[in-house]
Order: sequence, then C-alpha cells, then structure tokens
Amino acid sequence: MKSNGVGLGLRRSMLAEIESWPGQVPVDFWEIAPENWMELGGRYAKVFKKLTDAYRFTSHGLSLSIGSVDPLDVDFVKDLNVFLTQHNIDIYSEHLSYCSMNGHLYDLMPIPFTTEAVKHVSDRIQQVQEITQRPLILENVSYYAAPGQEMTELDFICEVIGQSGCQLMLDVNNVYVNAINHGYDAKAFIQGLPSQSIVYGHIAGHFDEADDLLVDTHGADVKPQVWDLLRFAYQTHGVFPTTLERDFNIPPLVDLLKEVEAIRSIQAEFKSVLDVVNG
Repeated sequence: MKSNGVGLGLRRSMLAEIESWPGQVPVDFWEIAPENWMELGGRYAKVFKKLTDAYRFTSHGLSLSIGSVDPLDVDFVKDLNVFLTQHNIDIYSEHLSYCSMNGHLYDLMPIPFTTEAVKHVSDRIQQVQEITQRPLILENVSYYAAPGQEMTELDFICEVIGQSGCQLMLDVNNVYVNAINHGYDAKAFIQGLPSQSIVYGHIAGHFDEADDLLVDTHGADVKPQVWDLLRFAYQTHGVFPTTLERDFNIPPLVDLLKEVEAIRSIQAEFKSVLDVVNG
C-alpha cells in the first residue's frame, strides 16, 4: 500500500453511485467489513468481484472478538482467509476489543487493561496469525468504561503489540473521543505509540453528547479538532495510509470525496515537508 494512500469505507448503499461514476472513483483503496460481503451471492457478489478487480482493497473486521474468553472461532478465521485471498486483500485489521460472551453481544466491549488480558489477547493474536499467515492489525477502540483497570490504555496497547507481534491501525477519532471522555492528553497518547507498528489509520466523525462525553458514531463530518490531531499524528509518525469511515447519515459520494481529498491534502503537506528534510 502506498505510504500516502487515502481510502474510503465501502458501504452497499454506495454501489449505484460507484457503478455510475465516470471512470475510476478517486480513492486509492476501499475498505470493507468482510463479514458484510463474505456470504453474498448473486448480483452483489458479481459487483463486489468487479470492484476488487478494479481497485485496491483493505479489510476491517467486526466479529473476531480477539479479547473474548470464548474459544476463538477457528472456522470463521479460515473462511475469512479464503475470502481475503480470493479477492487479493492483503490487509486484515480488527478491533482491540471483544464482542462475544456465550454468543454475540453486537457491540464492541472494552478489554480490561490488565497484565492477564495482555497475555490472553496476545496468545489469541498469534493463533489468528498462524492461521491467516498474515499480520493481524488491531485498532485502538473507543470505550466508555474501563473495568478492572491496572494500566493505562496506552500501556495496554503497547504491551499487546510487544508481546504478540501484531501491528496497529491508529484511529485518530477514537484517540480524540477517549481523550475527552477519560481526561487524558490526546497528543501525548499518540506520541507514545510505536511508529514502526502503525500500518494505517482511520478518521471519522463523532457526536458531542456533552462537553465531557463524546460518542463515536461515524455518522457525521470529521470535526476540526480531529483534523488537527491527524496532522499531529503524521508529524509524529510520518504519513500513513488513512481511511475515511462513514456508517450513518451517509451523504452523496461526491461529498464524501471532499473529506477524502482533505486527507490527501494533509498527507501531501507532510510528504512535502519530509521531502525537503530528506533533500
């Protein structure tokens, strides 16, 4: 993937606009939740194959439940790997969270920030990586409670990366949301992450429930404070591929592409600075 690529989350509601777009839609890659496409047949399967033949794709899963105490769904991981290989998708990311406990919870729940959880999650990550024969990339998630906390969120993420050998997908909006909700310094958090582990990133909108409570909705335009934090992340870690997520209140594609181009402009700004520094 290009170091300064810009992606957009693909949603089924966008398909008609994409098919009617004159030429290629100006994105470097599309990102999908594989669970939403793996079992589709008929027209959807044909359209999806046409798109994966024409564009670069990445994947961001919803149901791996890497932090759960339930047994890992090995059959799902194997089926997932077949799907990714079939469509030439080399990037597989998921959430550093869990979403199952004797059945699906239909939400992303926070893993306790404990040394025991670090070991548990790291063992499961290595199991997934052995099956897929590709690195697992985990996203820092938004959370609204921290049960049983023994260490900071930042320390927990760094310990998981260090013990498991996984990689990081840096969700800048989640950092901002968590920083407000839990009272920490968003820039210090980003500075503390290992640059060499960051593969790509996310940016999205959120809802201001109150001055001290933000909700990660992916249902609005990106806020100015989050754009500023993205700039800081590039300044700190270098430019990394970044996906715009939008799950609700999805506007026309032409409007989404304005935010895609905003990401591209920020990347170009920092790439130009890097080029000057490197001579």
